[in-house]
Amino acid sequence: FGRDLYDPSECSEVVEHKPEHCQYCQSPLKGVDPNPYRHQIVEIPPVQLEIVEHRLHALDCPNCGRKTRGSLPEGVNPSGYGERLQGIVALLSGGYRLSHEQVKNLMRELWGVRISIGSLNRIRQKVSQQLAESVTEAMTYLQQSAIAYVDETSWKQHNGDGNNPERKSSWLWVAACGLVTVYRVTLNRAGGSAQELLGPTYGDLVVSDRYSAYNWLNLNQRQLCWAHLKRDFTRMSERSGVAGEIGQALLRQTQRLFRWWHRVRDGTLSWELFEIAMTRLRTSVHRLLSEAADLCEHRQEKTPLAKTARTCAMILKLESALWTFVDCPGIEPTNNTAERALRTAVIWRRLSFGSQSAGGSEFVARMLTVVTTLRTQGRSILDFLIQVLRCEATSLLPLPNGIEFERG
Repeated sequence: FGRDLYDPSECSEVVEHKPEHCQYCQSPLKGVDPNPYRHQIVEIPPVQLEIVEHRLHALDCPNCGRKTRGSLPEGVNPSGYGERLQGIVALLSGGYRLSHEQVKNLMRELWGVRISIGSLNRIRQKVSQQLAESVTEAMTYLQQSAIAYVDETSWKQHNGDGNNPERKSSWLWVAACGLVTVYRVTLNRAGGSAQELLGPTYGDLVVSDRYSAYNWLNLNQRQLCWAHLKRDFTRMSERSGVAGEIGQALLRQTQRLFRWWHRVRDGTLSWELFEIAMTRLRTSVHRLLSEAADLCEHRQEKTPLAKTARTCAMILKLESALWTFVDCPGIEPTNNTAERALRTAVIWRRLSFGSQSAGGSEFVARMLTVVTTLRTQGRSILDFLIQVLRCEATSLLPLPNGIEFERG
């Protein structure tokens, strides 16, 4: 099987194999091969649980006759489970999206740990509480970032704790900025939820789709996602008649935009030439949108042409936000960063059918924040969780170059 080899320093044993005779003429062989072929056997040894029993004795007082029982010393976990075990439970639940039953079975199969569903849930709650400070710090960092890529998807939060008696639809929001990604679950999809995520006074750039929850932002702060626009134009192009012709024309302009963007991003087109090309394209897109918007006189029409005209009119209202990426180098013309960050959440939703309570939603949002951020930074999730559970100083913020993270 082809695979990457481990560094020799990571090997528990190195065995040298030297041929004694030539395989062709049987002459004796001596010497050293400076570059021998390396073949490694990787094995996981059986895991022996480390179980420490603390016995709290109750002794009778010779004076008053009452009993006094010994207490656990400081530093001994009263839950009965160590930090590494709790970290593994959180990682399996939040990093690999396993159900309570799957985690329970896997803990017993791999490590011989007998643990109940109730204990698993209490561990998840404790981990969530311990992560609160680090996640809040990450959100503050996000709210001070120069660019935020934001998106949302539906979520299911049931009423297990009585916090959603009306069975409202819930939404999972994500905002990504460089090496930090933050998630939140809310019971609405309104602009207030976006403001809570970004901060009500957020004054920098936001990349998003055209959803109205972001309309509280100034247009000069926004970059609309051209991948979403491309989907809109593709749907238009599949309609018959004039509506289809408009969609096809806008789709051609979008394809040119991406072709030039990929070239300037890859360094095969100078920024100066890119700006010239985009000025021409901007004029063409404005003309197509304006002509299409003028084709619908009655707002209640439901014809394909009327739908196309209304969509173009809505895009025209946000027109300046189509071109922020040209005026502000460093910003992407798509929201693919946020969409990629949502894929893990979508898979989790499909596998788990959402969360049973507000506390469950908090665990989901905090674990997604931790897992996505640490993977982006190339850091160990389990080590971070262990450090959090040990109440050691931890942070999800990226460290300066040259500083390494401690391993738990």
